[in-house]
Amino acid sequence: MKLVRFGNPGAERPGLIDDQGRLRDLSSLVADVTPANLSPSALEQIAAVSPSKLPLVVGERRLGVPIAGVGKFIAIGLNYGDHAAEANLPIPSEPIVFQKAITSLSGPTDPVVLPKRSKKSDWEVELGIVIGTRASYVEPSDALAHVAGYCVVNDVSEREYQMERGGTWDKGKGCDSFGPVGPWLVTTDEIRNPQALELWLDINGQRMQQGNTRTMIFDCAEIVSYVSRFMTLMPGDIIATGTPPGVGMGKKPAPIYLKPGDVMTLGIEGLGTQRQQVHEWSGVVEQRP
Repeated sequence: MKLVRFGNPGAERPGLIDDQGRLRDLSSLVADVTPANLSPSALEQIAAVSPSKLPLVVGERRLGVPIAGVGKFIAIGLNYGDHAAEANLPIPSEPIVFQKAITSLSGPTDPVVLPKRSKKSDWEVELGIVIGTRASYVEPSDALAHVAGYCVVNDVSEREYQMERGGTWDKGKGCDSFGPVGPWLVTTDEIRNPQALELWLDINGQRMQQGNTRTMIFDCAEIVSYVSRFMTLMPGDIIATGTPPGVGMGKKPAPIYLKPGDVMTLGIEGLGTQRQQVHEWSGVVEQRP
């Protein structure tokens, strides 16, 4: 299934995308797409209903983050060797784990707003893992059984804040609007092998990133297992699994960073596409779950 949340910020309704790519309203079955709806049994109950029996949503609707009530937004750094090389950083011997603030979450077509006085904001297309059942100290062989599905994540990053301001990476990763997720959550029955997915990202129509999840240093099962040793993963938690090469800071002969008016278009095979226009900071903070 492809689960979505549609509507204005703060007033999203649950939905799914049918086999014809049409949006159907799930409100008669569930109040929202919440962590409680991500267990295998809950997903089976939703899947048992024929999409043709659900109301068709007419007209273009904004899509929000496909899961309400995200508790943790975790990310893995330098998980593609060629990306580590372009960043002039060593290939990690263990996964690099950091967190993006949940206030960075935004819908897949919401604007990305540059932080005040930002000069080095950058893009990163990433495969997102959505946890479906509680995971603590799980083995790699069992890790993917705790996954509800996958999604596209744009791990937008302010490199000056991340690299030049001391402390952890979190300062450059958690700015408002720096975590577009979606357009939908695709359940694991549709993604048999998360290590064989093409990823891409364009800026203003020019291809910047192209990669495949098979070149990850640490695969999805290893990531879920590793993170679960340090924190309990709960339903609805999102893990962004790292980005392939082609980010702005790695461009030669000189880095390229986001500027107001730029358009990011990105996607992952089987998981849909995102599109965000970059806006200048205006002092007005919008609440976008």
